[in-house]
Amino acid sequence: MIEIKNVTKKYPNITAVDHISFEVKDGEVVGFLGPNGAGKSTTMNMITGYIEPTEGQIIINRL
Repeated sequence: MIEIKNVTKKYPNITAVDHISFEVKDGEVVGFLGPNGAGKSTTMNMITGYIEPTEGQIIINRL
């Protein structure tokens, strides 16, 4: 299970991800679609722990 709660990523001159929330349940397969610069890679980098969100919570495998 992956739960994204009100996640934002801001850089000095841009907001890359702006208050997104969603949940991926066990066994689900999802994909990110969007144009260049939409925040897809930034979101994945936050989910994997490569970068920290500016705001919000990312919960993985909460029991």
